[in-house]
This record gives sequence, C-alpha cells and structure tokens, in this order.
Amino acid sequence: MQNKTKNMNFNILQQKIFEHKTSDDFNKLALQIFNYQYVNNKIYNRYVNLLNRKVDNVDSIEKIPFMPVEFFKQHCVVTGQEQNFEAIFTSSGTTGVGTSRHFVKDINLYFQAAISGFEKFYGSLKNYSVVALLPAYLERQGSSLVAMVEKFMEVSGNGNDNFFLYDFQGLEKKIKNLLSQGKKILLIGVTFALLDFAEKYPQNFGENVVVMETGGMKGRGKELVRSELHNILKKNLGIPAVHSEYGMTELLSQAYSKSDGIYYPSDTMKILIRDSSDPFKYVPKNTVGGINVVDLANINSCSFIETKDLGILHSDGGFEVVGRFDYSDVRGCNLLYTK
Repeated sequence: MQNKTKNMNFNILQQKIFEHKTSDDFNKLALQIFNYQYVNNKIYNRYVNLLNRKVDNVDSIEKIPFMPVEFFKQHCVVTGQEQNFEAIFTSSGTTGVGTSRHFVKDINLYFQAAISGFEKFYGSLKNYSVVALLPAYLERQGSSLVAMVEKFMEVSGNGNDNFFLYDFQGLEKKIKNLLSQGKKILLIGVTFALLDFAEKYPQNFGENVVVMETGGMKGRGKELVRSELHNILKKNLGIPAVHSEYGMTELLSQAYSKSDGIYYPSDTMKILIRDSSDPFKYVPKNTVGGINVVDLANINSCSFIETKDLGILHSDGGFEVVGRFDYSDVRGCNLLYTK
C-alpha cells in the first residue's frame, strides 16, 4: 500500500511538471518534489540529514537544501529504485576531477523538457533545419547534448539535418544549400569548433541562421571573454547575434540566451544565486554569487543542484554566467567522499 501511494504521488508530481502556470505554482511543486525526493532519494536524504535540516521547516523554495553538483561524480543520485535506466549521461571530464553520471529513468521526460524549453523561446522545431558542429561530444559516449540535438533533428522532420565533426567544408556547403532553399537554420555547436569554423570559413549567413554556442573551449584554446567571442563569431559569420544554451549533464532542463549572454530558464527551471562564502544564504539581484538550479525535470534524480558556476540574477528573471568557483571541498559535509 505504501509503494502504491508513493507511485501515485510520483505520477501526480510528474504530470504537474509541465502543467504549472505561475511562479507560485512552480514554488509549490518544487516543495512537493523536495519532500518526495527527501523520502525516496537515499543520497539526498543523507545529505539533508547531515546538514541537520528539519524538513518540516522547509516551507519556501529558499529553504530547500541544494545538493552540490559534485555528488554526481561520486554517487548514483537516483530517486526511487536504482535500476531500469533508459540512459546514463556522462560529462566530458575536462575539469580533471572525474566524470559526472546522470542516471536517467525516463528519457522521454528529458526530451519533453528539452523540446518545450527550446520551443518556448524559438517556436516550433519544425520550422528549422538543424545542423550540429559537436566534436568532443560526438567522440565519446553518453553525451546528453548529442541526445538532445538528435531529438531536435527528429522532431524537425525535414530530412536536411546533419552532424558535422571537423568537416567545415561540408558544413559550409550544407548551410549554403539550405539557405538557397529559403530554410531557417539552427546551427548548434561547441564553442571552440564554431570559433575554428568562423576563422577558417568566414561567411555572411544573415538572420536566417541561428548560431547557438554551448560547451565552452574544452581546453582546445584560450578562454575568451563572452563579448570577445561573440564579436568574432558575429563578424566572421555575418550574423546579428550569437545565441547560447546553458545546460549540463546533471540537469535535464536548459536555459537559452538570444544575445549578450543573458539566459532565460525554461518553464521547468528556476535560478537562485547563493552567497559565494555561505552556500545557505542568498544574495540580492544583480549581485554575483553561486548559481543554484531548481530543475523540476530532475524528479528521478535530484531537482535541487548547487553548481560551481558564478552568476548574476536580473530582476526580469534572466541571468548571466560570469565564471567558475575554484575547486574546493563541500562545506559541512563529507558525504561527497563516501561511497
């Protein structure tokens, strides 16, 4: 009877993920998911207990304990049974401190979150031909970004979609051919590859090509400040703006920027900014701090993630990513280092 009740609660919560209408609805659902995950996620339960948090006192989204993202490197972070995974997403491990693993029970939940998030800002995927420049991601197994882009290509349904590894000439030919047919194009690429393409094959694409960068330099070149990077891409590719996607292995939801590095979260996602020196306090808007993410789509893992990114939250709900924390131990908890 108890398991049946838990399953019923899960089904109700999952249905609400894509049905909430207001910020208050989001916050109420986040609190419900917190209570569900506290009971059914043994890693998150241990973490909350080690913090000596009284669950009954968690009555606002700001009081929810956010789990350090590093836990995905050391533990199987799963809510419910630790079995029957439809996918295991892995990070690239470029930081040199291990690889994150996100055990995904319901791949369609990920795809639903990804598609609804993209279409909120860009309209139907059916209006786009999707081309991708994703070396590094295509050269390993378990990339959530590759899985998302493959799904985008499937949903677009126009048969003109392609992945390109290092074939810049082929990419140039494909985009020019699509433009000659009057197609609107989404070119999504890892930052270092887009930069290489733009420098070796300068273009004048115009506004019908949405160039979306993600993933950073991956150690393949000098890290550039965002404005410098975007200016190079705009000038060399002849586009009015550079778009960006904010996501990570540990999240099933994304945020998008249409210009100037200001991201807006999808409807299954909310951003909070914590104090850089005290992870259990929050800073006012327009103040630099650590990025905490509520990801409702993470209902089968952990929906409350304390990232290592530094950011600024604006009054309209947009946010910037301005840097990274240096690697440091998690405060007040040794769960990170226990198997």
